[in-house]
Formats: sequence, structure tokens, C-alpha cells
Amino acid sequence: MDVAFLRQRDQQQELPRLEACTDEPVRVVRHGVFLNPVSGIDSIQIFIGKISVRFLHSAAPSAINPGAPTLKRSPEVQLSARHYINGRWETGVTSGLSINPSDLRETVAEYARADRSQTEQAVRAAADAFRAWSMTTPQRRADALDQIGSEILARKDELGLLLAREEGKTLPEAVAEAARAGQIFKFFAGEALRVGGETVASLRPGVHVDITREPVGVAGLITPWNFPLAIPAWKIAPALACGNAVVFKPSELVPACGWALAEIIGRAALPAGTFNLVMGSGREVGQALIEHPLVDALSFTGSAATGERVLQAAAGRRAKVQLEMGGKNPLVVLADADLELAVDCAVQGAFFSTGQRCTASSRLIVEARVHDAFVARLKQRMAALKVGHALEPGVDIGPVADRAQLEENMAAIATAREEGAEHVYGGDLLQRPSEGHYMSPALFLAQPNHRIAREEIFGPVACVLRADDAEHALALANDTPFGLCAGICTNSLRHAMHFRRHARVGMTMVNLPTAGIDYHVPFGGRKASSYGAREQGRHAAEFYTTVKTGYMKAA
Repeated sequence: MDVAFLRQRDQQQELPRLEACTDEPVRVVRHGVFLNPVSGIDSIQIFIGKISVRFLHSAAPSAINPGAPTLKRSPEVQLSARHYINGRWETGVTSGLSINPSDLRETVAEYARADRSQTEQAVRAAADAFRAWSMTTPQRRADALDQIGSEILARKDELGLLLAREEGKTLPEAVAEAARAGQIFKFFAGEALRVGGETVASLRPGVHVDITREPVGVAGLITPWNFPLAIPAWKIAPALACGNAVVFKPSELVPACGWALAEIIGRAALPAGTFNLVMGSGREVGQALIEHPLVDALSFTGSAATGERVLQAAAGRRAKVQLEMGGKNPLVVLADADLELAVDCAVQGAFFSTGQRCTASSRLIVEARVHDAFVARLKQRMAALKVGHALEPGVDIGPVADRAQLEENMAAIATAREEGAEHVYGGDLLQRPSEGHYMSPALFLAQPNHRIAREEIFGPVACVLRADDAEHALALANDTPFGLCAGICTNSLRHAMHFRRHARVGMTMVNLPTAGIDYHVPFGGRKASSYGAREQGRHAAEFYTTVKTGYMKAA
């Protein structure tokens, strides 16, 4: 059902009425998507400018207005997301569909899929725009990033709703992520004014020596689906702040989130081609970015296996590479710990965001004296967690992002049983009123050699390992090829300091969940978790700039 008429009621953009469909006010997501999660209509599509939105979607009559019409679900798409190349919105050579993992009947978006040729266009547009953007003043860059951050924050509820529908995070988590993305852009607006250098004394008389940082060039940014607004923000914002041009490829599972971010960035005062969005498969679009000789820097977040391929391909042509590739993160619980606090840390770290975080606590290493008590309390807490639709109030855990990931999780659980890990709780497929990728959080008692204790599982699956004492717990924590983050729950300052010093990871947490970071400090790990310069905070400039040393003597 197409809607041809939309009336704005006043200059403050009071919520308009869609008179063809309902008498209820409809909340506006500017420049594209129209959403009203309270009424029976949760999205309405029309044509606005270049954005084609064509669909009405309804679930049930409104609790506020029981007489509101109930519209049947439709297979038509709710949003049409296109590439953004050289300052223009472009259709793709093919298209794909983004499906709501909370309700598989709902198509969130139809999105454009690029091929190598369109990716080439985006890269060349960025290369052509680089000189102009790299020579702009820091103030202009700061103003553009601040504008982007302000709009994201103003629209965090709308962006969060889109994120929850497309990726499956609970609505509070999704809105918080949208806000975080806005804050990241604002932080790097300030950092754009701080990209500097230093002057040092020369060993020779009359010689002046300075060290400056300059932008690298074209940055290819490849991001995952689990944080579809925050991770792109913490790559795009520092890249632009430092004067680079960007080609951004989001995951195919979350194209609408990538498009929504690009739609905001596209209205900032950036020269055409400075920022480009191309969507499509990793095999085609991602590979084209990795191999392109005009892409000077590649920042990738995803699986270790894919990251290794990115490194080999990009390093072969001497491109600058930054990789974030996950972890098998331990949370150590010592006998002197506050057990309630430790259980809170375990639940938040292992199961919130459906366990789909590279910082998730998938290994719970517990000192023997409190092992059984900890497991009993954790099992009780897990039983109280509510799994359901991402938009449903009170839900703790939303769906797994897609069917393939759900199947991987269930296969890992089956392997744990086959290897003799003791099942404690959960790990079952769940039925809910809407058909989605639902599973209960899973807990096993494992041995260090079990695959559940060694391989990353991107879902709400954790295992408990028994430790004899603090030193044994530390040894178990370090017994992994990964090294992203590690946590410890203890009331001993001595144990906490010893753990922080000797844990072979990039980030440590004491009496805190492993999943939970600040955006103004470095993020990254060691070993198989990370490669290259750190992301986030002031350290981000190390990747997005190159150092130049200058010598000068007066004639």
C-alpha cells in the first residue's frame, strides 16, 4: 500500500498524521523511515526525496487506541537502502533483504548490493576527494563530526529502534549503542583539533627538526554485525578526523544500520567522495577493498579466520592493516570475591547482547572453594533471564542475529555434550509468539581441553572451569590463543594487581564485566585477538596517520 501524502503540522515538526492509514500520530524518523512502536503500525514507508519507502506494517491494535485498524503483515520491504558513492545515492547491481531476527516474517530493508565495479567507483571517488579533505582545517573537520554526532544523539531512539529490529539487541541496549555512536563522533570532533606533532633539538647546529602526523589516504573500513552503529562510528570518526577519505562496508546482516549512519554523514559538510558506503558480500566487495591498490589503510573487525586472510592479502601490497578478531575471554572468580557481584559480572558479560560480543565472558574460571556455590547462584540467575522479541519490554536477551549463527551455537553445544562437558543449564531452542532465532542461555562445566573452553562461540554460551587457587586461575586464563580482555572478581588488592600485570590481554577488568568499555580509551588485545594499532581514544590516530620527520636549516 503506497502513501502519497504526508502533512507536517508546524515548524517544530510536530508528529505528522498519516491520514490514509490511521488517526494516531506517527513519529517521524527524518529522511526516510517512519516508526511508531506504540501503535499497531510500527513502520510506514513513503517516498521522500531519494529515499524510497513504500510499505505499511502492523502487529496489533494499539493499547492506547484499541479501535485502531489492524493491518496484515506483508512481504513488501520497509526501507530501501542504497549505496552512497561520490556524494550520490546509487542503486546496486543486485539487491538483498535484511530480516528481523525477532520476527522472521518481517523484512526490515531491501538493500543494494555492489560488485567489484561499484566498489572500484567508491575507492576512486575517495582517492579523488582525499587531497581536498586532507587539506581542510582541523576546525572544519571538527565541525562536520560534531554535526554528525549531534544528529545521531537527537535521533538515538529512532536509530536504536532500527538497530533492535535489524540486529536483535534489546531496545534499551540498542538505544544505548546509538547514543554511544553519537558520543564517539563528538569525541573525535575534539580530537580533530589535537592531531599534532613535536619539535626536537637536532644533533647539528642550526638545524630544526619537527615530527608531524599526516593522514594516510583512503581508509577501507569493514565492520561486523554485532555493533552496527558503534563499531562503524569508532572507525569512521577517527578516520575523518585525521583527514582521510573513507570507503565503508558494513556487514550484510545489518545494511539498514549502515545506511542510516551514512544518511546522516552524507548531510555533513564533507566534499563529495570523502565518505562512501558500499554494501555487499565480503567475497566480492570486501575482497575488492582489500586488494585495491588505492586503499592505503584497512581496518577490519570480524572473525579470526577472515582477519588472517585480510592480513595476508593487504600486507602483500604493503597496505596499513588493523584487525580486531574476537576472543575467548576469562572471568576469574576467587574465593574472597563477593559472589553476588561475581554472578552479576558473569551474567552481564556472558549473556547480555545475546553473548554476541567479542568481549563476552565465555570462560568462567572459579576457585574450587566457591565453585559449587557460584554455579548454583549463576544457574538461578540464568533461569530468571527473559528471552524474547527485542522490542518487548522487560526482555533481557534478544534473538541470535541469524540462522547460521544459531546453528553454530547449537553445534557448539552438541560438541560440548559429546566431549563430556557437564550440562548445567539451557542451550535449548525456544518458541516465542513471533518466529525468530531464539535460544536459552547455556552453561556447562568443562575441562580446559574441551572445545567449548577453547573456541570462540558467538552466542549466549559459557563454561565454568575449576581452579585450585589464584595462580592456577591465572594460568587457565592465559591458556588460550586469544588475548582480548580478562576480568577478575576479588577483594584482594594484591591478587587484583598481580592479575592485571600478568594477564596476557589488551584489557583487564577488576570486579567488572569483561563486556563494557569506554570510548575515550584504547580498545584492542594481544595474540590472535588483534593486530596493528589500537582503536578508540587518542591512540586511534596512530593507525589513521603516518609520521613524517622534517629537517630544515636556514639558507
